[in-house]
Amino acid sequence: MAKILVVDDEPDLETLIKQKFRKQIRQKEYEFLFAINGKDALEKLIAEPDTDIVLSDINMPEMDGLTLLTKLSESSPLIKSVIVSAYGDMDNIRVAMNRGAFDFITKPINFEDLTLTMEKTIKHAKHIKKTLQAIKENNILKMYVDENVLNFMGSREYENTIMANETIEATVVFIDICGFTKISEHAPADTVVTMINSYFDEMVKEIMNQEGYIDKFIGDAIMAVFRGEYHLDRAIDAALAVRNKINNLPEMGDEIKFKPKVSIGIKSGEMISGNIGSASLKRLDYTVIGDTVNTAARLQDAAKENQIIICETCHEHIKESFVCKPLGSISVKNKSEDINVYEVLE
Repeated sequence: MAKILVVDDEPDLETLIKQKFRKQIRQKEYEFLFAINGKDALEKLIAEPDTDIVLSDINMPEMDGLTLLTKLSESSPLIKSVIVSAYGDMDNIRVAMNRGAFDFITKPINFEDLTLTMEKTIKHAKHIKKTLQAIKENNILKMYVDENVLNFMGSREYENTIMANETIEATVVFIDICGFTKISEHAPADTVVTMINSYFDEMVKEIMNQEGYIDKFIGDAIMAVFRGEYHLDRAIDAALAVRNKINNLPEMGDEIKFKPKVSIGIKSGEMISGNIGSASLKRLDYTVIGDTVNTAARLQDAAKENQIIICETCHEHIKESFVCKPLGSISVKNKSEDINVYEVLE
């Protein structure tokens, strides 16, 4: 239902408007409000801020329609105005349009013309509001959805490929804050959230510096993915930077005095990238899955405080660029054979 404010000091106009648009009023297409001058109109708009359009006369006591246009541009720029006046000379029309009027109708009123003008103005006003709402929602969306996902949504007809996937070569990094689960059991909820957000913010900066993206936050852990050239090298650089940054953070919490440490698992290889979830439920997660991802998670589980663990295959690719030491073999869940692992030192 469109809400329309009619501003005119003619006492009979309210009755006439209600008669001419009685069908639309009855069917809840239009809701009309009435004011006797510009001052009264501004007071009405304070009480009814969701008004869509204003139909205003020019010649009125206390505050005329042209002055009202100026006030509306300052206080309510989303509300579109149409001047309905007997003063239809070019000077008044130009002043009205320069002060923000969307259209101009001359009296005596042709109600067929008024109806078409109202519909056009309402459509324009609602379009502007929807556009601003979309911008607001998009800004909120950016807080929850990684930029890579937004690029994916905008780069192709993603609706037609919503459940499609692709096999990619990439590196997955799992970073866990050691000992934080115990802290969260005893600390106040607001303290826990403040601390975890502070740690995540520092880690995310280092990941993004190496052109990685955050796949998801999992409790007190981060899953990050690196694609493109030298994705394994960049992932390890990010992991080293995260460890260094976290180690240099001061203790947090007035009573807890928690000093964070991280454990990190890294695995490079093939994985499936795409939207995982239920199209029927309209709940999807743009992520990566596969043995490489599972192994990276297991390597993180095996890592101790301050350790960055990689497998032998990854070590072969980066051994000339990073200092590592062998840790022997470990047993990994759902793997028939043990995995030889290395700790990245620097």
